[in-house]
Amino acid sequence: MKMLRWAAGVTRLDKVRNEYIRGSYKVAPITDKMTEGRLRWYGHVMRRGDDHAVRKALPEHKRKRGRPASTWWTTVAKDIKNANLIDVTTQDRESWRRKTRRADPK
Repeated sequence: MKMLRWAAGVTRLDKVRNEYIRGSYKVAPITDKMTEGRLRWYGHVMRRGDDHAVRKALPEHKRKRGRPASTWWTTVAKDIKNANLIDVTTQDRESWRRKTRRADPK
C-alpha cells in the first residue's frame, strides 16, 4: 500500500482511504490476494510426495483444552470451503491455478 500511495503522490496526512487508491490503480483487494497466495501454497504442498519434508511438517496433533487459536491449516480449510474447491483438484496444476487465481480488476 505504501508503494501505491507513493505512486499516487498521496500521504497519510491527506486522509485518502486505501480503497480509493486501490480503485484508481485497479488493484485487487488485499484479502483476495492473501487468499490466492495461501491456496497457491496449499496446492504446491499437496502436489509434493508424502515423504517430503513439507508434507511431514503439517500439524496432525491434538490440541489443549479451550478455544483453539486460528492456524494456517484452519484458514486454508475455510478458503477452500468458500471457493467451493475439492482437494483432488490440487494434483492438476493448471486447473488448480485457474480456480484459485484472483485477477486484478480492469
